[in-house]
Amino acid sequence: MYRIGREEIEAVAKVIESRDMFKCNGGLQETMHCEQELREIFNCRNAILMTSGKAALISGLIGCGIGPGDEVIIPAYTYIASAIAVIAAGAIPVIAEVDESCTIDPEDIKAKISPCTKAVMPVHIQGFPCNMDAIISIAKEHGLKVIEDACQADGGSYKGIRLGTIGDVGALSFNQYKIVSAGEGGALLTNDRTVYERAFIYHDSSAIAYFGDQLKEISEPQFCGAEYRTNEIAAAILRRQLKKLDDILFDLRKNKAIVMEAVKNDFRFIPSRDIQGDCGTTLAFAFDSEEEARKFAAAPGINGTLPIDTGKHVYTRWTPVLQKRGAFHPLMDPFKMEANKDLNHNYSEDMCPKTLDILSRTVYVGVNPDWSDDEIKKVVEDISRAGK
Repeated sequence: MYRIGREEIEAVAKVIESRDMFKCNGGLQETMHCEQELREIFNCRNAILMTSGKAALISGLIGCGIGPGDEVIIPAYTYIASAIAVIAAGAIPVIAEVDESCTIDPEDIKAKISPCTKAVMPVHIQGFPCNMDAIISIAKEHGLKVIEDACQADGGSYKGIRLGTIGDVGALSFNQYKIVSAGEGGALLTNDRTVYERAFIYHDSSAIAYFGDQLKEISEPQFCGAEYRTNEIAAAILRRQLKKLDDILFDLRKNKAIVMEAVKNDFRFIPSRDIQGDCGTTLAFAFDSEEEARKFAAAPGINGTLPIDTGKHVYTRWTPVLQKRGAFHPLMDPFKMEANKDLNHNYSEDMCPKTLDILSRTVYVGVNPDWSDDEIKKVVEDISRAGK
């Protein structure tokens, strides 16, 4: 989260003063308005505001009909929630390599496809757009659903189209560490009406039939699901944050571009699938060796991070996944289900060597949209000095 202030405080105060914080109400209706604004900003037909990005991923998988007997290809470099979402749907995550862009490698997607593959989940990690042309082409050729994890890429785009709206369904996240934030929260985006209706039922199956007229235009039959319902306070905060989204992205991209231009002759950057659509949150430097990367990251003023060190963003640290503990009760564990016994879950810590190599030779340096000219100058000087 980059910018928050009086507007959010006043919006929360109005909700509290209304004494109606439940999403279904006849008062401020912050949730309803927020979902309308999400549809407008992201130019999509359907949006559901909910409790987290993970909730949106799970609901999207359910909406696409993913379940036991199905494989979903995900990248080896993403937050563990991406893998857990697949498991929560009863399916098996198949782990694929990333390429030099730090996003899922389309060539390894093709290598990992089996007769049981039903979907692919590209993750726009650190706001870096995936190669969506290649991914969509592969998906069409093999009849796969595309579930976009845009949880680290709120508002980013690929060739002018907002991330999260290119595939069959997309997920956004609004927790504390995202471009815009309500402290916690997420949203599902889709142009597919059937996917939307199923996801809508699943995300709050215990309430939609009993509060307001939420089922008024829903034709899909009800079924038992989860409770990922949001509330009016979170929606009120997010509405004010969304008004700032494009300005934040503009300043992030501007500051990133200034630094890259200033040091481009002395450093290599990871390749971008769309530098204009990149969210601009991160300068990503590429080195020939881990030793060089660590030396640069530790240099004075750099405050760099190697993605290999980012804990549960790397598949080797997905402990419950690698150990195949998909649920507490064994009969609810997808790894123990009869329908999944022959699927591809032959995990090992060395299964994606290309990914581990790339992540160990990459250094991230965070970008701030509110850097002053003097601060940008210092960043450039520090980076230039570290390269000598």
